[in-house]
Amino acid sequence: MELFNNINIKDQPLAFRLKPDTLDNFYGQEHLSGKGKILRELIEQDKIKSLILYGPPGTGKSLIAAIIAKRTKARFESVNAVLSNVTELRDIIKQAQHYLKLNNEKTILFIDEIHRFNKAQQDALLPSVESGEVILVGVTTQNPFFSIVPALQSRSHIFEFKPLDDNALGDILQYALTDKEKGLGEEKIKLEKDVKEELIRRSAGDARKLLSYLEMATLIAGRRSKSKEILISKKLMEQVFQQQFTTYDKDGDSHYNVISAFIKSVRGSDPDAAVYYLARMLEGGEDILFIARRLIILASEDIGNADPLGLIIAQSCFSAIQQIGMPEARIILSQATIYLATAPKSNASYLAIEKALGDVKNGEMMDVPDHLKDSSYKSAKKLGRGKGYKYPHDFPFHFIQQEYIPKIKNYYEPTDLGHEKKIKQRIEFLKNLNKKKPQNGTE
Repeated sequence: MELFNNINIKDQPLAFRLKPDTLDNFYGQEHLSGKGKILRELIEQDKIKSLILYGPPGTGKSLIAAIIAKRTKARFESVNAVLSNVTELRDIIKQAQHYLKLNNEKTILFIDEIHRFNKAQQDALLPSVESGEVILVGVTTQNPFFSIVPALQSRSHIFEFKPLDDNALGDILQYALTDKEKGLGEEKIKLEKDVKEELIRRSAGDARKLLSYLEMATLIAGRRSKSKEILISKKLMEQVFQQQFTTYDKDGDSHYNVISAFIKSVRGSDPDAAVYYLARMLEGGEDILFIARRLIILASEDIGNADPLGLIIAQSCFSAIQQIGMPEARIILSQATIYLATAPKSNASYLAIEKALGDVKNGEMMDVPDHLKDSSYKSAKKLGRGKGYKYPHDFPFHFIQQEYIPKIKNYYEPTDLGHEKKIKQRIEFLKNLNKKKPQNGTE
């Protein structure tokens, strides 16, 4: 730490040196840090309980932890889950027990990237967190309901950090440009028209990304400038933005959130939104077969017989990308996605099987009528198997009314959309074709 203390503040990364000391200098997350909000009151009153702070990078999670460290009167221990282990945790807990017993002094244990801890490491924290020997402040970019063991979840207050909105990013940008001690206030920086808006847009709710873009642009423009004024132009920013990467964690929250948005956009018949989320997944390196499998499920669950071709398209897409691979597979996935998004929708097939399964699970086990039972084996006729069965192809329209199930059930209720409209009309036609009572074949 002494090494870093000797570094000139101006030589440190802009995002690092602009860290706020108090909540008054903290921008964004008003739902957590605003006046009267729970997290703010816990910090200001130094009544911190075990917390898990989660959300995308650059939204202020670690900043809140740093503010807690400056504000609290408790001991503050900090570890990174990537570098730590059970032995280090036990040493910290042992020290915490000592200080609590000796001076009644509490210990706050800050764990960065807590989702990196395996189950054994997380379990090692449980007794001390539950007893209050240590107060946990865990920070993670992953959804804790997936990445943190349930026992640790239940012993912690969980706060979700949202991507920063345009106003918060604008305030941070202004602070960076005007603060003379920590920021760039001593530089004569001028932003060309629309650069500010583009900076905010490209940062996508990430303050660290915003400040990194600004710092790089300032450095390059400063070296190129022949005057004291540093002009950051749109052309220069485009060069800086080329270093941008897509935030998409195939094993984390992004995976679940983006695929969910993708499926819901196709289900909601919005091809543009669906293709956008498809692009997000492809650019992030998502497994293309995983995407195709989800389209197959959707084609049956959300489109069904409203457009039976949808399932064939989805299955063909899966087979095709298996043979083709990327990058050409993106075109096939796009075609299938757009077809399914614009197809008529029906979940009648899904609802039908759910209703039928519900009856079976609830014990409604109806016997198969004798005339429908297998009659191909020896002595079947002696048992009356198949007796009176009417072969539908022997009758007009290849249909004859007879009992197929002892109780009348309406599991499948086709809609008036797409091909299901024709199916509905045919069902009604067959119902009205023969008004006589159903024949069970035992006349």
